[in-house]
Amino acid sequence: MLILPAIDIMGGKCVRLALGKFEDVTTYGDPLEQCATFAAQGAEWIHVVDLDGAREGRPMQHNLLRQLTQCSSAKIQFGGGVRQFAHVQALFDAGVSRVVIGSAAVQRPQEVKEWTASFGVGRLCCALDVRPVNSAYEVVVRGWTAGSGQDLNTALAAFPPGSLKHILVTDVSRDGVLTGPNIALMRSLAAARPDLAVQASGGVSSLEDLRALRGTGASGAIVGRALYENRLALEEAFAL
Repeated sequence: MLILPAIDIMGGKCVRLALGKFEDVTTYGDPLEQCATFAAQGAEWIHVVDLDGAREGRPMQHNLLRQLTQCSSAKIQFGGGVRQFAHVQALFDAGVSRVVIGSAAVQRPQEVKEWTASFGVGRLCCALDVRPVNSAYEVVVRGWTAGSGQDLNTALAAFPPGSLKHILVTDVSRDGVLTGPNIALMRSLAAARPDLAVQASGGVSSLEDLRALRGTGASGAIVGRALYENRLALEEAFAL
């Protein structure tokens, strides 16, 4: 299972939100320094989120992003406000290795499938961010500020086998609060869609959480706040 340390950027700073709420933010420092630190600790991939872009509906961090892609040998997986084909192209031009598509994947799946055909299924990742609603999971969009009216199964059904390789699933109710990942959800996803490489996001707080995720069949785990608050050492996670 691949471990991807996370760098969330807002106002040029490295931050973490609690439950995706922009008003509940903790600032941790300089994104370039954090990127270099993660790479020095052995990160092969770093997950970068442009929170300003997620709110605005277009990537906002191109200059910083170009510096991030050059600050180390780590590959950058980038998301936040990527809504158009031109956004994807510009991000690849800036040196990103994989682009994460969120709202567009839910609201315009046919168009996004054309993007994966153009750029290659391995270079795009669809983010399906969910919140529990009754006995299902509703997909949320526009930087987690609005419900899509679709459940997770419906959103996934728009991408049959062969049209997509990577998905990133965040349980928003667990993100940034260190309560543990949604093990049952990740296990069911990996079992239902063995054609997809599922990245788990939200709630990772310990090595025990990563061991549990590895047992679900998830291909990757995004780790954020636990690293910044020294609850988890990245070198230990890689050793796991």
